[in-house]
Amino acid sequence: MTALIILLCIILITIVLVQIGKVTELTAQIKGEREVLRDNSKWNGLLSLIFLVIFMVGVFVSTWQYKNQMLGYGPHESASEHGIALDDMFFITLVFTGIVFLLTHIALFWFAYKYRWSENRKAEFISHDNRLEIIWTAIPAIVMTFLVVRGLNAWNTVMADIGPDEDAIEIEATGQQFNWIIRYPGPDGKLGARNYKLTTATNQIGQDFTDPKNWDDVVVGQELYLPVGKKVRVRILAKDVLHNFFLPQFRVKMDAVPGLPTYFVFTPIKTTSDYRNELRKYEEYNEPFDPADPTGPKRWEKFEYELACAELCGKGHYSMRRILKVVSQEEYDEWYRKQESYYLTQVRGKDEDPNKDKVLDVEILQRAKAFSESIKSAVESEDEEAKTLTLNHINFETGAAALTANSKYELDNLVTGMNAFPQIRIEIAGHTDNTGDPASNRELSQQRAAAVARYLTERGIDAGRLRSVGYGDTKPLGPNDTDENRAKNRRTEFTIL
Repeated sequence: MTALIILLCIILITIVLVQIGKVTELTAQIKGEREVLRDNSKWNGLLSLIFLVIFMVGVFVSTWQYKNQMLGYGPHESASEHGIALDDMFFITLVFTGIVFLLTHIALFWFAYKYRWSENRKAEFISHDNRLEIIWTAIPAIVMTFLVVRGLNAWNTVMADIGPDEDAIEIEATGQQFNWIIRYPGPDGKLGARNYKLTTATNQIGQDFTDPKNWDDVVVGQELYLPVGKKVRVRILAKDVLHNFFLPQFRVKMDAVPGLPTYFVFTPIKTTSDYRNELRKYEEYNEPFDPADPTGPKRWEKFEYELACAELCGKGHYSMRRILKVVSQEEYDEWYRKQESYYLTQVRGKDEDPNKDKVLDVEILQRAKAFSESIKSAVESEDEEAKTLTLNHINFETGAAALTANSKYELDNLVTGMNAFPQIRIEIAGHTDNTGDPASNRELSQQRAAAVARYLTERGIDAGRLRSVGYGDTKPLGPNDTDENRAKNRRTEFTIL
C-alpha cells in the first residue's frame, strides 16, 4: 500500500510539472518571450538574494545552536594533551575555509542578481588577466603552505612514539567481531609476546606463555581505567576484519588492521569527574538522561568516556563500545591492585599450560607476600584457631617423606617468617587421609613433619623452636569420601605455640 501511494505521488508531481511548463509557454506567447525572460531573470535574482540571507542566517544560527555538541567547542574541548594541537589546527582550518565559504556564496548569489538578463547589457569575454591569475594562485598557495606546515608539526607531535626510558603505560587493544580484548602489563610493566598460531578458545589472543612477561599480564573486563597525567601507548591489533580504535574525547583514532600492528600515544589530562563538571555548566546537559524519568540523573551525571569501533565491522558493530574511566593515580593504583593475571587464573595448571611442572618467579613472589601477611596475622591474633596455618605448596614423593624440589619455596618462606619473629615456637604437624593402615599413616605423617623440621634447622632455625608431630588420619578436615576431600586431608600444618 505504501509503495502504491508513493507511485501515485510521483505521477501527480510529474503531471503538475508538465502543467506548469504548459502555463509558462502560454504566458510567453501572450506576454512575449523577451518580457517573460526579463521578469524571470528579475525574480531569479531577487530570490537568489533572499535565499542567500536565509541560508547564511541558517548556517550561523545552527552553528551557534549546536556548537556545544561538537568536538572542540563548548564543553567538548580535548581531554588529551595532544588533542589541543589538533583542535587548534581544525579551528584555524575552519576560519580560512569559513571566510572562503562566506565570500564565495555572497559573490555567487550577488552576481546572480547583479548580472541578471537585461536588454541593455552586453556580455564581455575576458580571455586572460595576469593579475587575477596571480591573486587566486598565490593566496591559496600561501594559505595551504601555512596549514600544511602546522599540520605536519601537529602530526609529528601526535605520532611521536615513547622513548626507551620514558615513564609511560603500554596497553594492548585487539579488535575482533564483536569485542575489544584489552591487555595490561603486570607488575613487570611489560607486555608478553604473542603468536597467532597459539590462538585457542582459552588463549584468544595467542599469548606465548613460555615468555615470562606474559605470566603477570592482565586482561580486563568491560571497563578500562587510566591514570590522569600519565602517558599511554596503545598497541592496536585486529584478529579478523578491519576495526578502528576510537576515543573521541581524546582525539585518538587509529585503524586496527589484521596482521599489521599499529599504535597511538596520548596523555589524558581530564578525569571522568573533571569532564562531567565541565558538562554540568551547560543547560542542555542538565536535562534528564532518561526523558521518561524527569527526576532521575542528569545527562552530565551519566557521561562516560567511551572506546568505540569507528569501522563498520559487521552486524554487531555497536556492541564493541567499552567504558573508559580516567581517574587519579591513587584510584588507578587501587583498581590495578585488584586485577589478576589472566595466565595464573585461567591457564595455570591446565592442559594448555606449558609450565605445569614449574614454579614460576611470579608465583614465588606472590606466595612469599601472601605467606608473610598470613604469619604476621597469626602471630598477632588472639584466636587459637587462627594460629594454625597450612603449608599449601609443599609436597612429598608418593608414599614417602622425601620433599619435592618445588617445596623449598614454601619452606623458605617459613624460614623467613621464623627469622622475622624470633620469639615464636611452632609445632609442625603431618596429616594423611584414611587410605591404608592407621599405624603406617601415623608413622608416615611423623616422618614428613620431621622432614620439614630438618629442612628448617639446616637453614639456621634453632631446633629448640620446633616440634614435629605426626597425626596420621586422626584429624581430618572433612570426610574421606572423595578424591578431593582426601587431598585436603593430606596436609602439613604448623601451629604457633
